[in-house]
Amino acid sequence: MDVYYGHLKAHQYEKALKSMEANKFLNHPRNILLKDLERGRLQMLNNNPKKSNEFFNAADAILESNYKTAKDVAVSNLTNPMMENYRGEDFEKLMVNYFKAINYVDLGETADALVEARRMTLATNRLSEKYKNKESRYSNDPFILNVQGMLYEMSEDWNNAFISYRNAADVYLAAGSVYYGVAIPPQLQQDLLYSSAMMGFTAEQLKYEELFQVKLTRQKNDAGELILFLEEGNAPVKEDNSIMITNVGGIGGFQYLNPYGSYVSIPFDHRVYGISDERLSSIRTFKISLPSYKIVFNKSAASAINVNGAEYPMQLSQDFNTLAVSVLKERYLSEMAKAMARFLVKKLVEVGAEKVAVTIAENKNSKAKESNTNEAERKKNQERAENIGKAIGFLVNMANSITEKADTRSWLSLPAYISYIRLPLKSGENSISLNYKGIKKSILIQGNKGLQIKSIVVE
Repeated sequence: MDVYYGHLKAHQYEKALKSMEANKFLNHPRNILLKDLERGRLQMLNNNPKKSNEFFNAADAILESNYKTAKDVAVSNLTNPMMENYRGEDFEKLMVNYFKAINYVDLGETADALVEARRMTLATNRLSEKYKNKESRYSNDPFILNVQGMLYEMSEDWNNAFISYRNAADVYLAAGSVYYGVAIPPQLQQDLLYSSAMMGFTAEQLKYEELFQVKLTRQKNDAGELILFLEEGNAPVKEDNSIMITNVGGIGGFQYLNPYGSYVSIPFDHRVYGISDERLSSIRTFKISLPSYKIVFNKSAASAINVNGAEYPMQLSQDFNTLAVSVLKERYLSEMAKAMARFLVKKLVEVGAEKVAVTIAENKNSKAKESNTNEAERKKNQERAENIGKAIGFLVNMANSITEKADTRSWLSLPAYISYIRLPLKSGENSISLNYKGIKKSILIQGNKGLQIKSIVVE
């Protein structure tokens, strides 16, 4: 994937598309979801929203089908999870909804954008149900809920806009006002208070003014407004990370040394995987492979947007550096248990291969005995068979070692950060400019009476 990734980081999207089409790894059926995600994003970056949504819709269809089979489980246990169908991280699935909505808005297809807003509810509900809305897990996404509120507001559906803004704010508040590296945006606070006022929900408005310790300052702008998203950098990438596991306490006494120099016990229930106590007790030390994220874009540089001579500060709304690393950390022990089970299944296959060879040899010896072959010849056959068994076991062990690797697939074209700001417009042409690391970007927006939504990509 290095050639593709190089073109992507250089903003050479046509070259990236061509290298992806020729990439044997991405063209394998098990990676079709990943390919559709990358193609959808690249077409979006290449200013082709219609083609982009064709690929995102294809990805959506795969996600809806769950894309997991019994063959997946078997292949994963005998080789590695990279051989399974790629099903995406939870936050990757939600980002499909965001990108599709932005594309529909860009195409002027507001009805389809609203459909996507409603589908955001289904997507976030599935995530909440998956982890039973645990505060210790990524079980909701206020960024998606906030975008949903904007889409409803764009169609002047103030009731649903209020509900979405409120749901987003509640997620932040339940997490102490900071959710996976993102503090509750001041603009979200104002949008919730404003939608409360628009609906006449005075009690709700007063409640959240007290919770936020801010008053409603947002005012209606007759010439319309623009919500501008700023996407920067590249999301972290997965790497293969080897971990040594030691059985220090007999059955179930597995530990590993964490990066801080402390031993951590692993809650591994071997019976779930059909592995007996006897077989497990013979295992002392072994190596497994787990994925880890590498940060490739360290810090957001988003600052202020200039609109008609006035400056407005950008507000961080999604931090994939923190989110991706945290989500992987949350399931670290479960990933470790799966990797341990994979190792033990492979070990059983290795032992089984040796036993099969020995059994074949014993059968041959029995036949030799029946044909009056002398004892020396039978011992020679037995020794030869045992050597063959060891050789087969060694070959299986080598194959197991070579195939042991973590699943390092991820959606490479996601940004590292997404910031946003709500900008007041004037009637007619509006000049909007951004100075990003010395590079100036400018766009022209026509003011109207409604809300507009747009995204731009930097670095």
